[in-house]
Amino acid sequence: MGAWNLDPLVIVALVLAAGLYARGVATLWRRGGTGTLVSRAQVGAFAAGIYLLAVALISPLDALAHVLFSAHMVQHVVLMLIVAPLLVLGAPLLPVLWGLPRRWRLALARGWNARRWLGRAWHALTGPVVVWCVLAATLWLWHHPVPYQAAVRHGAVHMLEHATMLGASLLFWWVVLQPAGRRRIDGGTAVLLVFATKVQSATLGAMITFLPKPLYPVYEAGVAAWGMTLMQDQHLAGLIMGTVSGLAYLIAGSVMFLSWLRTLERRSRPPGARHAPPLVRAPRLDLERPAR
Repeated sequence: MGAWNLDPLVIVALVLAAGLYARGVATLWRRGGTGTLVSRAQVGAFAAGIYLLAVALISPLDALAHVLFSAHMVQHVVLMLIVAPLLVLGAPLLPVLWGLPRRWRLALARGWNARRWLGRAWHALTGPVVVWCVLAATLWLWHHPVPYQAAVRHGAVHMLEHATMLGASLLFWWVVLQPAGRRRIDGGTAVLLVFATKVQSATLGAMITFLPKPLYPVYEAGVAAWGMTLMQDQHLAGLIMGTVSGLAYLIAGSVMFLSWLRTLERRSRPPGARHAPPLVRAPRLDLERPAR
């Protein structure tokens, strides 16, 4: 299982995304100084996201995902719970736009401004309930035996599976992690969305773990080569979804909850009031730092 996925489409997409972002950041920093509009931390988050995206899609993990259900589940966890939030925290919109040739950038801006329905559609698509439903529907759809086994058997369907999962996750984390100010939702709603997603993910993981029969016979030959049975591989995959992804959502939701409490505390203080420092100080978080 040492094969690497050298699909030109995947490699070109990764190089293009990284190149546009890097070119845009270089342009912004050259004009305004290092850290202008995009911080070093944001650049680091985006770089880590691209690196882990390459690991998930190019490394031998991708080949192993065609052999073991549990490996495929690890791939999904990396894409949806690590790569997606890191890319969002990298604030990619402005750098990617500035990475485009000037003529393209201006044409894109004019086209967006001239078509107001695009703004209304984006506003509707990024509603809290909508993004939660899109992510939940994507997750459950791709774990139905018919589309799931088609993804294992056919490379094009596998690529579509990853594209829709990553896209739905990017949309979800884009709404959840939007900074304070003109954000669509407040901190409490964001925390609720994360924990609601944790519940539905844990439910699917429990169903996969405790189902008394194999869901995906397509893995029969692969698990035998690894000295496992279909049910053992399925139990492991269900535990990965139920525990690893559940823990990731729990950590993210807890950090966001603490950040929300600190925001409420700051807003409740009268102007100029001073308070004694608490005995146990919550860690300072950067989730509300504007991603311009």
